Amino acid sequence: MVDASGAVRARWPVRGESLDARADASGGGFAVVVDSNAERVVPVRFDLASGALEALPALPQDEPSIGATCIYRDEQGHHHVFVLASNGLAHQWAIRSSGQALAVRRFAVAPEPEHCRVDDRHSRLFVSDAGGVWAHPAHAEGPDAREVVALVRPHGSLQKGGGALAVWPGGVAVLDGARLVTFSLKSRIWHRVATAPLPAGSDPRAVALAGGPSTGRLQLLAYDDGRAAWHGLPVSMRANVGAEDPRLPVVRPRVQTTPVLQFGDAADDPAIWVHPNDAAASLVLGTDKKRGLAVYDLQGRERQFLAVGRLNNVDLRQDVRLGDERLDIAAASHRDALAVVLFRIGPDRQVTELARVPVGYKDIYGLCMRRTPAGEAEVFVNDKDGRTMQLRIERDSQGAVVGRRLREFRLDSQPEGCVVDDGASRLFAGEERRGVWTMSAEPDNMLATDRRMILPVGPLLRADVEGLAVHREGSKAYLVVSSQGNDSYVVLDATAPFQMRGAFRIGMDMEAGIDGVSETDGLDVTAMPLGPAFPKGLLVVQDGRKRMPEGPQNYKYVSWEDVVRVLSLP
Repeated sequence: MVDASGAVRARWPVRGESLDARADASGGGFAVVVDSNAERVVPVRFDLASGALEALPALPQDEPSIGATCIYRDEQGHHHVFVLASNGLAHQWAIRSSGQALAVRRFAVAPEPEHCRVDDRHSRLFVSDAGGVWAHPAHAEGPDAREVVALVRPHGSLQKGGGALAVWPGGVAVLDGARLVTFSLKSRIWHRVATAPLPAGSDPRAVALAGGPSTGRLQLLAYDDGRAAWHGLPVSMRANVGAEDPRLPVVRPRVQTTPVLQFGDAADDPAIWVHPNDAAASLVLGTDKKRGLAVYDLQGRERQFLAVGRLNNVDLRQDVRLGDERLDIAAASHRDALAVVLFRIGPDRQVTELARVPVGYKDIYGLCMRRTPAGEAEVFVNDKDGRTMQLRIERDSQGAVVGRRLREFRLDSQPEGCVVDDGASRLFAGEERRGVWTMSAEPDNMLATDRRMILPVGPLLRADVEGLAVHREGSKAYLVVSSQGNDSYVVLDATAPFQMRGAFRIGMDMEAGIDGVSETDGLDVTAMPLGPAFPKGLLVVQDGRKRMPEGPQNYKYVSWEDVVRVLSLP
């Protein structure tokens, strides 16, 4: 550690390379370096004010050799380390406050990577190799994908290949032999901005930035290994600070469920059952699209599984009238039987299949339930072709459970998620590529002629529109919508004029070892207090990518009081 006058403040003896660092406003910071002798990646804490360096335990090394390493500081302020092996496998680690490293995920990059850097603001990992420069999602919940930034000629503009990297607001700079080339992203395509030659005879090994957003100007510097000096380059650019999307607030999950059994697109949609006498004994039902229906407790443990086949969406209503009985009923769309499967939830917390109601749709898909003012159970079930059927669950003259068709209407394209606000007799239906509609839930409105688009796909809601749920407490009700396209959740009033309240994301709880949430399909929410962890209610969401460690999909539990806090809900 060297101060501005050139005096050494602290020293840690190591044969190091591939250094990266992040400093914070308090003068502390986090760095990572490769110990070349031990062939290990070592995180380092530092304090500029006290002049302290502290080497943390080396990261586990699962690959034979290290190509590059770099740091990512996420939107929650957590530090991550990317370790890129020479065989093209990248390992992402999250570092706890104790210094313990948690394995987040593994994914493929180009073989023989040489350098990497992360744009924290846009959660973008840049990797350079002999063939060019690539960009990967850096967020722990990001997809395992990549895009081309620059390629070596004749396929691109680079002459020698991708060298050392530096990130500047709006783009990336890369050493290309004896010149420095800058690139920026415009209309989802990377464009070359400028090229600056280095002094003749220089041996460039690193590139860095001078200045920052506070000055409004940035200056690129290249390190000449032969002369042991930094060269200021005639490539400067104004910091592109205002063009960035605003960051959404983040809440942390309190609990995660046992993962489903199989990898792939399996978990889909939850429903919350509130125990009538003991809130702590409440349950969460979750569909497994490959196997059936799972039943979890409030600690996330699977306590029952019903292997009934491929279920997509599930919903439930409590204390409904069915013939001479009053009981709690769950309904799920069955994609093999092309039917609505009904389940009874008993006072002993056991779930049993009650009946199957054929629907006649060729591609049955989404589903939600309604409890009428008279206490009857109704089901809305849709098909991928846009049709939605409303059924009333009742017993026929022989006592069999059947579904009596009340009405059918159609959206213009594929729907899935829907929810009924029983208190207002309003149906909310998601059209995946277009937005959220609302209409009367009463069956006498045969063609749903009063339907109204209240939340179109746009800057806040990104397709696909997926799970919908209503949090109602007395006269106050909120609609929660899964915005799958940007891994977030939109909240608006569930009553006219449907005022927008904001959006949020679900991040990781590092200390509890619970990963964040992405690509949510279904969700459910209740306003009922469910114990100290969920005093204002519970939000349950499906997690499309299980990280930390990687595994099959599961469900995450979020305390509604955390949503109230980050969105300042009235």
